[in-house]
Amino acid sequence: MSAEATNPATPGPVAPTAPSAPAAARKKPRARIDLRRLGRAALLGPAARGRLPDAIGHVVEAHRAHHPDADLEPLRRAYVLAESSHRGQMRKSGEPYITHPLAVTLILAELGAETTTLTASLLHDTVEDTDVTLEQVREQFGEEVRYLVDGVTKLEKVDYGAAAEPETFRKMLVATGSDVRVMSIKLADRLHNMRTLGVMRPEKQARIAKVTRDVLIPLAERLGVQALKTELEDLVFAILRPEEYDRTRELIAENAGGPDDTLAEVADEVRAVLREAGIQAEVLIRPRHFVSVHRVSRKRGHLRGADFGRLLVLVGEDADCYGVLGELHTCLTPVVSEFKDFIAVPKFNLYQSLHTAVARADGQVVEVLIRTHQMHKVAEAGVVALGNPYAPGADDPADGERADPTRPGWLSRLLDWQRAAPDPDTFWSTLREDLAQDREITVFRPDGGTLGLPDGATCVDAAYAQYGEDAHACIGARVNGRLATLSTVLRDGDSVQLLMGQDPASEPSREWLEHAHTPAARIAIQRWLATHPGSDGDGTDDGTGGAEAAPGRPGGAGSAGGGPAARPAEAGGAASAARPRGADVLADRPGAAARLAGCCTPVPPDAITGFAVRGGVVTVHRLECAAVEHMKSRGRAEIGVRWGDTTECRVTLVAESFGRPHLLADLTEAIALEGAEIVSATVEPPSQQRVRHTYTLQLADAAQLPALMRAMRNVAGVYDVSRAQHQAPAS
Repeated sequence: MSAEATNPATPGPVAPTAPSAPAAARKKPRARIDLRRLGRAALLGPAARGRLPDAIGHVVEAHRAHHPDADLEPLRRAYVLAESSHRGQMRKSGEPYITHPLAVTLILAELGAETTTLTASLLHDTVEDTDVTLEQVREQFGEEVRYLVDGVTKLEKVDYGAAAEPETFRKMLVATGSDVRVMSIKLADRLHNMRTLGVMRPEKQARIAKVTRDVLIPLAERLGVQALKTELEDLVFAILRPEEYDRTRELIAENAGGPDDTLAEVADEVRAVLREAGIQAEVLIRPRHFVSVHRVSRKRGHLRGADFGRLLVLVGEDADCYGVLGELHTCLTPVVSEFKDFIAVPKFNLYQSLHTAVARADGQVVEVLIRTHQMHKVAEAGVVALGNPYAPGADDPADGERADPTRPGWLSRLLDWQRAAPDPDTFWSTLREDLAQDREITVFRPDGGTLGLPDGATCVDAAYAQYGEDAHACIGARVNGRLATLSTVLRDGDSVQLLMGQDPASEPSREWLEHAHTPAARIAIQRWLATHPGSDGDGTDDGTGGAEAAPGRPGGAGSAGGGPAARPAEAGGAASAARPRGADVLADRPGAAARLAGCCTPVPPDAITGFAVRGGVVTVHRLECAAVEHMKSRGRAEIGVRWGDTTECRVTLVAESFGRPHLLADLTEAIALEGAEIVSATVEPPSQQRVRHTYTLQLADAAQLPALMRAMRNVAGVYDVSRAQHQAPAS
């Protein structure tokens, strides 16, 4: 783009481009544009009106191979405008600048992009680097082309400073959310710039390569454009890890010059098997690209002939894929552990294939990919192969509703969280982290809907994906029907029911950040914590001595954290206003508010007494509470208290049990079945195979308490349930 343009009077030095893979290692030779010849053609000016300029001959040829009936007039007009606008501009390689949009357009044409994308590709730098305006583009080529050109136009550093690059990518991703072809043009643009990056200073090469590695290669993978992704990977590999690149190149060259050709021999065997079975198929050898060879060498150590490539079997119909699979597994020796069916369950980037492997007598294992010709086209070009995904098709429903294959779950999630990113730096770092998660899972909601999440996501992530910032009130989850902590890692296909608390004062725990993998969850939690600096975000109550986490919250139930820390019962009386409702208590002191002590959580009809604390509040204790004797010994005066008419109450119970799997889930389920509301819960680390659970519960009627305690004792492994009785602080 503009960084590549120079004043024609001072062209940059011509340097060798980044090393490219030898022909033997490439999947398939790709026609390369002759920049110098096209540069000369471009300098001669456009052809006569109505004729296609010679300079776009390569583009037209590649385009007609995929779209024989395409209207080429928009391409001619786009080239004429681009050539006249860029005339006089030179790239740092010394070539006329028009060669860059031509090369980008050729890359997209070879992938099968439709005419609108190619038109926008020819014009993609005009608004950024020339006097052409978006309004001119709209008038001459329509709103669709204008939108694509605007989507890939960079923001000016003079306006955005250091934030220009991240804000440009944010703008581009937002545009991609409405039309994925924006990112197709950007990927092709970056590929051509990477091919010619050798003219740049080494430090600039490294900077551009790192952004390509961290952002654009993952985007190419997610959009399924493998042809661009693999070449970008090799070009980045050559710049950032030149020594390892050279060693890999030597390995490939040694294998190409070796006497045996294992892949060719197995390919002949496969052809013979399929010919005998009457299955028409094309069997190709697909060499691994440099980065793939490097990864295999690190994984397996010494490489043999079969490690340098894979076999690709192309057939006509989906059913033939499984026919080929059956024949290979019958007539050759399959490696069952290598089988994967991405036809029945496609990858999130539209990829479909059957993967298998067969073993030879010498121990070499040959990987085999089986797919239809159409699957192969999509596997190579991804969303580019869809043509114009927004044009109505013959198979579209009559009501106009149609699925958008270019708006996958990961892109929707990205567009959601980017709006909440507080600044460009947060967006830029979070984007890189998000794109590093390259596998997606699907979990099911109770209403039959689904949530798409990155691999490794937890119930915390699911909560924020489903409820947004309302997930602050989430207290737990059921995974596949069983109660689970919010830190539980979800697996593909899990059923997840999120349990939401009714307390309006609910707040996220700071420890949730340790278990939040999605940017949406992390940003929402961090934003809440930033706007509530006075809160620990962990449910701590200064008044009753219990640092308590809601059931299922990381650091609470099911965590390795310790139990509640005992505090003097009278400390921090002001916190009582934030506490949820409890039983009605009346104090024998005019105007004094009564609050139930958290150390013993009295309930009707317990015998109770009270003590005044700071703020004029009276804390209410059971008579047998250890804190009562402690305060009496310090000369604190008792205040008479009595139960009011309300039977609703809050109580803290301690369950002693032997450790076993699913004990926490079974206990909380027993509590729920008795109609009690879990306010908070903690689990102490196991000691001598014994576990101590502490629950604070809200009961609609204190009369429920005996039945509740019996139900908890009936849970297998639980040997005692008692009312909480904290030790009095030392005198």
